[in-house]
Amino acid sequence: MDHHFRLGANGAIDELADRNVYGQRPTGFYIPRYRNFFGDKRGYLRGFGYQGSASRQGGSARSPSSASAARSRTRWRRRGRGRSAPPRSAKCCRTTRTRITIDETKKDKWGLPVVAIDCATGENERLMRTDMMNDMAEMLEATGVKNVRVYDNTSFPGMGIHEMGTARMGRDPKTSVLNAHSQVWDCTNVFVTDGSGMVSSGCQNPSLTYMALTARAAAFAVDELKRGNL
Repeated sequence: MDHHFRLGANGAIDELADRNVYGQRPTGFYIPRYRNFFGDKRGYLRGFGYQGSASRQGGSARSPSSASAARSRTRWRRRGRGRSAPPRSAKCCRTTRTRITIDETKKDKWGLPVVAIDCATGENERLMRTDMMNDMAEMLEATGVKNVRVYDNTSFPGMGIHEMGTARMGRDPKTSVLNAHSQVWDCTNVFVTDGSGMVSSGCQNPSLTYMALTARAAAFAVDELKRGNL
């Protein structure tokens, strides 16, 4: 499962050009998904979030902030126009076409069949990307950023990948590999607790969900061991 990205908007904050700024650079920002929520209805499924930052163009000088803190802190003075260039992260929607199979016609160096991946961005992602650019441009203009420009550097599967799927979690062993406890239907002593059980995700990174699934599976396995079921 991929996150498509590499598009949005950027601009300049001219009033920062003649201002000295001291201290460490601030952290970036995150704007959670807001599309297709609370009555908002778009022509595409799911949504996107923004992850970004602002920086200053030009040179910088570093010197100790004080004699007592010279070893632990520095003072930065940055001059130049401020620039906001927030990248984005959006969810690719899974379709029935998206799949991983075995390619029997190609072999690896050990003579084993290689994996064949069939995945592509589609119309849903194209429509979403239009909103991703236009919304960010509107936000920047509303905060006083000048010379706002949108851009789309294209994104294709594999650029924002999360290793997910291949062992779907579900309610029916005919259509899934794992049950709700990440337990393999056909081999109850085996639990798969990485991203294999998830064939789709939100626009956020999925790592914390993997950890939660692992914790739940471990708790379930301990209880099953105590009952003598494993």
